[in-house]
Amino acid sequence: MQVLTRPPSGMPALVLNADYRPLSYYPLSLWPWQEVIKAVFLDRVDVVSTYDHVVHSPSFEMKLPSVVSLKQYVPQERPPAFTRFNLFLRDSFSCQYCGSPDELTFDHVIPRSQGGRTTWENIVTACAPCNLTKGGRTPREAGMHPFHTARRPSMHELQDRGRRFPPGHLHESWLDYLYWDIELES
Repeated sequence: MQVLTRPPSGMPALVLNADYRPLSYYPLSLWPWQEVIKAVFLDRVDVVSTYDHVVHSPSFEMKLPSVVSLKQYVPQERPPAFTRFNLFLRDSFSCQYCGSPDELTFDHVIPRSQGGRTTWENIVTACAPCNLTKGGRTPREAGMHPFHTARRPSMHELQDRGRRFPPGHLHESWLDYLYWDIELES
């Protein structure tokens, strides 16, 4: 991970909830500068930190925000959406049969042809070769058992998993807000 002293391309702002925690870790909660300026004018966010870059119009001048916090708290304990991305995040972007991070897809643990449903509790991340090998068989029939039992994660679990996959670069003004809630080493 690279820490930038210059603003990242496009000058996005890190968006924090009203409790000063990021709305999302993976993907990191970033808004384009245009959305941030709009939110500032609509009085929906507080500016916490700014870049040195200034935007202006004939009658207005403002430093671009690098970190903002929402004025209204957004509850984070809502059930996560059942999406391919959230499924891969739940399974740490690795095949649940062999551990490979390559050619990821998803597998019905109990095949649809045998009554399996497309739900959190019946889908796991699988690489294409393992998915092909398992085919339309149950784990017992195929002799392939997932490393973890498929289940619905909480939003907190997904956020925690997301912390393990930091973006390739972070602006130095974001650091204090991204890692303050991680347990310190003794």
